[in-house]
Amino acid sequence: MRWRYILSVLGVLVLFLGLSMLFPLLVSLIYGDGSGYPVLISMGITIGCGVLLYLLFRGQNVETITQPEGMTIVTLGWAVVGLFGALPFYLGGVFELFVDAYFESVSGFTTTGSSVLTNIEGVSKGLLFWRAFIQWLGGMGIIVLSVAILPFLGIGGMQLYKAEVPSPVPDKLRPRIRDTAMILWKVYALISAVQVVMLMLGGMSLYDALCHAFTTMPTGGYSTKNTSIAHFDSVYFDVVIIVFMLLAGINFSLHYQLLRGKTLVFWRDAECRFFLAVLGLLIVIVSFDVYGSVYESAGRALRYGAFQVVSIITTTGYATADYEKWPAMSQLILMFCMFFGASAGSTGGGVKAIRVMICLKYCYNELFTLIHPHAVRLIKIKGKSVPEDVTRSILGFLALYVVLFAISSVVLAGMGVDFITAIAAVAATLGNIGPGLGMVGPADNYAAIPYAGKWLLIWCMLLGRLEIYTVIILMVPEFYRK
Repeated sequence: MRWRYILSVLGVLVLFLGLSMLFPLLVSLIYGDGSGYPVLISMGITIGCGVLLYLLFRGQNVETITQPEGMTIVTLGWAVVGLFGALPFYLGGVFELFVDAYFESVSGFTTTGSSVLTNIEGVSKGLLFWRAFIQWLGGMGIIVLSVAILPFLGIGGMQLYKAEVPSPVPDKLRPRIRDTAMILWKVYALISAVQVVMLMLGGMSLYDALCHAFTTMPTGGYSTKNTSIAHFDSVYFDVVIIVFMLLAGINFSLHYQLLRGKTLVFWRDAECRFFLAVLGLLIVIVSFDVYGSVYESAGRALRYGAFQVVSIITTTGYATADYEKWPAMSQLILMFCMFFGASAGSTGGGVKAIRVMICLKYCYNELFTLIHPHAVRLIKIKGKSVPEDVTRSILGFLALYVVLFAISSVVLAGMGVDFITAIAAVAATLGNIGPGLGMVGPADNYAAIPYAGKWLLIWCMLLGRLEIYTVIILMVPEFYRK
């Protein structure tokens, strides 16, 4: 493990983060909200530390990065940017405890959207913009952005890309990984810009439109309002945000192909068809369940049912209704959505539709083999056989996901948190959802979680964002041996 090189790369990431603080600084100066000074101090500290790290440890000649080094850079990179990203919140007086500022920052970068803010609208516009902007940066990935715009990270970039991109098999759209990263970011920025325009056409201010686009496309869910999207009480905004949450939950390589003229690309993709079919079925069930029992009209039942299902399954976490007041079946379906997640290659979290597909096909093949012991059946996706190592990796991921969920829930419950809150909080943070049930429901937040519990949930957020393996492998002794 070449630690000098790893630390120099971390220095570059920290430097880039510090430069990005220029945007909330400009917003603060435009509105004169008084947050400019803490943002400027945070910017100076972050840039200074980034430059210092790079200058102290640069100079080691590296022609390629090994997979262990790539995983180390990505895991430490996300933990470190969360640390420096918390400075504006802490120095700006938003939180008294640094753990709360770090929780809010990591939740932003990992696009989880779990918040410990009790009065969102009481925070300055500059800091709320930073809160939204870090979600937008984290949506497509800090490392992916760095690979795209910083040439000297192009060496070994594939290892960094594979360690960060949330997909069992990351799509490579171009021979050079830097070009692939750049394409993904361009598509991401283009769709974000379109959403800003659509929201403004509905009457939303430029500031709110930017903040909500910055938190919709990364499926983050941070809002500038205490009651989230429910504050606007607009059918138009609900529909626009549903559409863009769906776009964010679909593999971004498909968006790129659509922009290149392949009009049927969504239909031809097996995972996309499966994801949309499951989503449509769940929307119908939930809407039917809340019709009559919660909402008197079918239109309102469909409006609120569809929004909550899409928000949770894409792991965005926006809310237009308090679903804890809904029937038990609807709440259980939303809990299922927290685990199911969005498509691979999207900005969504959770297990991912492709993993669920392959797992179901594997289970069916096992049943088929019991009936026909001598038959040979291969798992196929998009007409191609899934390699055994990919299947094995997916089954291992699902096992680790369940085990980590169970252990974390038990530990959180052991801190005095009630049963429903414990399992919902872990499911929501491990799946990068945001709101859960109980004390962390859509009408509440994570402020009441114990001090140690917040550190546990920060760990869960990082595990979920980096697909578990990238983080957990750092704890295996063999990882550090030749």
